Amino acid sequence: IAQLFLYLAVGTTEFALLGAMAVDRYVAICNPLRYDIIMNNRTCNLVVIVSWVFGFLFQIWPVYATFQLTYCKSNVVDNFFCDRGQLLKLSCNDTLFTEFILFLMAVFVLFGSLIPTIVSYTYIISTILRIPAASGRRKAFSTCASHCTCVVIGYGSCLFLYMRPKQTQAAEYNRAVSLMVSVVTPFLNPFIFTLLNDKVIEALRDGVKRCCQLFRN
Repeated sequence: IAQLFLYLAVGTTEFALLGAMAVDRYVAICNPLRYDIIMNNRTCNLVVIVSWVFGFLFQIWPVYATFQLTYCKSNVVDNFFCDRGQLLKLSCNDTLFTEFILFLMAVFVLFGSLIPTIVSYTYIISTILRIPAASGRRKAFSTCASHCTCVVIGYGSCLFLYMRPKQTQAAEYNRAVSLMVSVVTPFLNPFIFTLLNDKVIEALRDGVKRCCQLFRN
């Protein structure tokens, strides 16, 4: 129960934060002079708190409903973690209504954060294309590159996993995608968000040079 709840709650929080980050990128590129006023410390802290509270509260009922089902089949979950689709498959109850409600909730979470992302990037691309200097356009694109990468990986994987009215059908062939969502994406996030930062790249180069000097000595 704890594993499933934390997996879903943290995942929901991540999508809420991705939507908020898209709006942040919109303000940074389309309203750069007002960025410090709009995205001040109070606003950022409030966005983070609301995202975490929403993620954890939103997943209480789905996890509760999943474990209220009767399980009288095998006790083996055919996945490397406590996957909700597999749990529903092992239940002896009619899970059609529960799956439909869970599907609607997944639609709300995914598209609720994807819509502001799409709208924000529509304005961002429109603004970038109006920048006359190529260096300015390149700098603006690099500002959004890390967020875009996480959006593509995160939404692509979760749309495949959860945007299905009958989740038990997806349990047969979603192990690779589950691995992408729960292991690969979180592992790549620190590299995606830091290696595009000039200061981090410079520090990494200095570290590599020092290591090479130590080996030579």
